[in-house]
Amino acid sequence: MTPSIDFAAPIAVLRIFDVTKAYEFYCDYLGFTVDWEHRFEPDLPLYAQLSRSGALIHLSEHHGDGTPGTVLWTTVDDIHTWHAELAAKNYGYARPGPPQPGPGGPGFAVTDPFGNTLRFAQR
Repeated sequence: MTPSIDFAAPIAVLRIFDVTKAYEFYCDYLGFTVDWEHRFEPDLPLYAQLSRSGALIHLSEHHGDGTPGTVLWTTVDDIHTWHAELAAKNYGYARPGPPQPGPGGPGFAVTDPFGNTLRFAQR
């Protein structure tokens, strides 16, 4: 008999190249909160966890962590309210179009400053 093992949801690690731009996008624009930051020494690359509601992501400046151009697919309970929240913000680098039908339900995508695409769809 195989023992029961409880798995947590995976956490995406997204590669970043500029902490200020990353926090402007993920915190100011998308509304995530920085839970914690780690650096092995003050001048070494950042590794951080951000969260919003039940979503967790890790951002990393470390070479080899994540790949620029990654796609992260996330479900939300109200895609139209989420779209309206982002559309109301004056962020000059991302203006998502209205939600469109898709394989996971209606959704839209935004691209971060490092080429990673975040796709949001309603459950």
